[in-house]
Amino acid sequence: MNSRQEKMKHLADIARMYYIDGKKQSDIAAAMGVSRPLISRMLTEAKDLGLVEIKIHDPWERTAVFMEKLQKQWGIKGAVLQDDQEDDRLTNIVLAEGAFDLLEQIGTKRMGIGWGHFIGQMVEWLEENPQKNSNVTDIFPLLGNAGVPVRNYHSNENVRIMAEKLCAAPHFLYLPALPESLEEKQVLCSTELYKQMEVQWRSLDTMIVNIGNYPSTPDFASGARYGTKLQKEKVCGRMLAYYFNEQGNIVDSSEDFAIQIPLEDLKLCKNVVGVCSANTAARALKGALATGLFTHIVARTDLVKEVIE
Repeated sequence: MNSRQEKMKHLADIARMYYIDGKKQSDIAAAMGVSRPLISRMLTEAKDLGLVEIKIHDPWERTAVFMEKLQKQWGIKGAVLQDDQEDDRLTNIVLAEGAFDLLEQIGTKRMGIGWGHFIGQMVEWLEENPQKNSNVTDIFPLLGNAGVPVRNYHSNENVRIMAEKLCAAPHFLYLPALPESLEEKQVLCSTELYKQMEVQWRSLDTMIVNIGNYPSTPDFASGARYGTKLQKEKVCGRMLAYYFNEQGNIVDSSEDFAIQIPLEDLKLCKNVVGVCSANTAARALKGALATGLFTHIVARTDLVKEVIE
């Protein structure tokens, strides 16, 4: 090893102690038997010679890059991207807070909400953090009530709590999300109660839709409703009670007996916000974006990075 190589190795060792091992310049100087200013000059020389490369990862800059890609590829108008926290519960908390910040940014007044795990997380966050100065005036369910003992899927109850904590007017749909058959659905959808809700759906300026994985729990009788169609279509995700694959194709629901907002009314809404929980899979978000229904999303930064890359 010649003298130049020895010098380069010496500089690299000092840089490693400072930048990697986290040692103070004074401690390195004491260990080397030299002055602290000399260590400082050697660190500067190591940078000048290209032995040290310092990168600054600006989260705002990264978000801006992701937003540009989301807009170009899927037409997304806005997004809230949150970094992972210590666990899923804490991650969902910051995502829920971000979702309500987004509603404020886009000026939501007449809002429809779906169901799902993350909708429940939003309700829980709002119970602890009421927004009494919210601009939201009215809240509507986007589908009927599920017959499962999990509040996340009790549409009217979630509407009631959200409306109370946002000082808005609640509106309820007293129909089951999953009747016994297509014939029963047709009867229920012919009632004045459903027809009035359909009119209200068309007047909403914002809809919040949980982007969930498939398969999922609860299953919502997907086998009885679709047979083997979901497997044949290679479904990867669910929004409301609709299912889609990674190409963004929504499985034909003309024979399905779920009572929910029709897709044509969902498409008419100015702001359709897709919200993802801490455990939403990349393939589910990718498929949801490919449907072309969403204008805004709330998701983990790393999830969006995985979808984009």
